[in-house]
Amino acid sequence: MKNNEKNIPVLVVDFGSQTTQLILRRIRELGVYCEIVSYKNLMFEVKKYSPKALIFSGGPSSAFVNSSPKVSEDIYKLNIPILGICYGMQIICQQLKGKVKETNTREFGKANIKILKNSAIFGSSLKIGNKSQVWMSHGDQVEKLPKGFEILAYTKDNNISAISSKEKKIFGIQFHPEVIHTLKGRTIIKNFVLKISKIKPNWKIKNYLDEKINQIKKQVKNDEVICGLSGGVDSSVVAALINKAVGRKLTCIFVNHGLLRKDEEKEVMNDFKKYTNAKIIYVNAKKEFFSRLKGITEPEKKRKIIGKEFIRVFEKEAKKIKNAKYLAQGTLYPDVIESKHIEGSKSKLIKSHHNVGGLPKKLNLKLIEPLRELFKDEVRQLGKELRLPDNIVRRHPFPGPGLAIRIPGVISNKKINILKKADFIFIEELKKHNLYNKIWQAFCVLLPVKSVGVMGDSRSYEFTLSVRAITSKDGMTAEVYNFNHNFLKYISGRIVNEVKGINRVLYDITSKPPATIEWE
Repeated sequence: MKNNEKNIPVLVVDFGSQTTQLILRRIRELGVYCEIVSYKNLMFEVKKYSPKALIFSGGPSSAFVNSSPKVSEDIYKLNIPILGICYGMQIICQQLKGKVKETNTREFGKANIKILKNSAIFGSSLKIGNKSQVWMSHGDQVEKLPKGFEILAYTKDNNISAISSKEKKIFGIQFHPEVIHTLKGRTIIKNFVLKISKIKPNWKIKNYLDEKINQIKKQVKNDEVICGLSGGVDSSVVAALINKAVGRKLTCIFVNHGLLRKDEEKEVMNDFKKYTNAKIIYVNAKKEFFSRLKGITEPEKKRKIIGKEFIRVFEKEAKKIKNAKYLAQGTLYPDVIESKHIEGSKSKLIKSHHNVGGLPKKLNLKLIEPLRELFKDEVRQLGKELRLPDNIVRRHPFPGPGLAIRIPGVISNKKINILKKADFIFIEELKKHNLYNKIWQAFCVLLPVKSVGVMGDSRSYEFTLSVRAITSKDGMTAEVYNFNHNFLKYISGRIVNEVKGINRVLYDITSKPPATIEWE
């Protein structure tokens, strides 16, 4: 999204970090608009948008390698405040005639820094002698500072962890303030953006909504738009947003691939008809999807098969709609980041998302992705602005491939029905105990594992179910929700007693990272 004004207050320069988008998120939490740009044409972007601050992201490269990503050295002469994070700090040092070297021991995960000097970047919350927990992720370190820089903080191993140049208004930190494990991270970013860079917090989600409506109107004109409606908050907000912009020029297509939660198709149809005046087409494609997925066990194949079949169904329906020129999708920032190779040459694709990566030419539709720059909580805010009800806006995320990626191994009707029943019980109890809205995402996974049990006086040999519930701000990092032990016992009892085919229930306590939220 481009701002209505020529100025974009903060540009986040992407060097290939998997957490670049989190930097963006933290700045927006302050009420300051920002965008991610590539390091490759940074001077052009600076001249175009006149930012008041630059933040250099981390990245997988080594600053001392000649081919590593760099910015034009003229950037450092502009007198714009700069904050370098991890690789961002290292490339600043390397380009300004300091020295970065490879270390024998990586610093990864939680660490403690000791403050050596008071600084505006730390503010009043971190003073000389204070220690603070941070999140490290690097294998190189700064050995020699550029002229005019001073050390602000060390780690326990005397590695440089924060630097500054008052004259140049440049700051560098070796750790990642955008990650929640850095306890004072938000404060550090706030100090840099609001106090050092003197930027006023005046960006609101309503501004985004108004701009997108105008943008969609100009783009669509008299053409028709098709929207893939799943019932999740993302697709619902997209549909409501486009409906507000173009009215009856929008046709929603709801594809039931047979991998939805219990009674979900009825709920989606009823809710959407109630809260919008958009046209909606219901397509029952269970047989087609099941046929394509028969015997498939590999997760990426499942995702790609579902994505291709989804497009095929859409193509068939799209041909029936005259003047259809656009397809609207609920693609979010985390979807994009996890699905692409970002700037750093060593960055890896984590998993593919069925609604990321464009459309086949034969579909002959152009994409509209109005949520592509937003995180989940921002989408929820947008939904409230659009006056969607809480049961839509606060609904837990649900993956496009549905229950297919919550059944590791071969998918069958029997397994889907078992999982639907177990998942319904879990969600029902979360709502009864007022836990649902405290949790980012909760679901069950039916494992391809059977175990021996005793039910009544008989031996059982049935499936194992894993229950998962996590808390998160944006889906990029997540922590397990700490249930009361008695609640877990109660859930286990209900599921085993009421769902035929399950005799063992586990609770997944793995955070993200190292795990992803979904199992596949």
